[in-house]
Amino acid sequence: MTLGGYVHLARMIDKCRAVLAGTEGEYIYPCPLDKRLMEFAGVTAEQFTEAVTASRTDEEMIAWFQRTATPRPQSEVDQWNRALLLRGPSSTDSQKRFDAYRDAVDPSRTDLTSWADLQDLEEGRDVPCRQAANSDRETY
Repeated sequence: MTLGGYVHLARMIDKCRAVLAGTEGEYIYPCPLDKRLMEFAGVTAEQFTEAVTASRTDEEMIAWFQRTATPRPQSEVDQWNRALLLRGPSSTDSQKRFDAYRDAVDPSRTDLTSWADLQDLEEGRDVPCRQAANSDRETY
């Protein structure tokens, strides 16, 4: 799912709102995925948090994000979106954390290799079975 043309933007807005309200629970803002989106967009966590504080609706946040983000051709945004959805653990330590999170939710899902799929699984969304040796998965 995208919001304003970016995957992860809706989740990042919701997590920031939860942190501001003190209701984030186990969610982390800004997490590494949040930081990747902010870096790609050319905004800081401080700027984003200020915008969330000042915005009452998702539409206001979309407008702010599109005004503020580094302008990029849609093809580049689409490529970035795909890369984020395919991104998996990038180090041995990261793989260990990934495996521990996955095993806590469903240890049988050894087919999962991306953080996005793991988040979906953890939050109860349907995640199709993947081929364990899927060469399309990227780690960066």
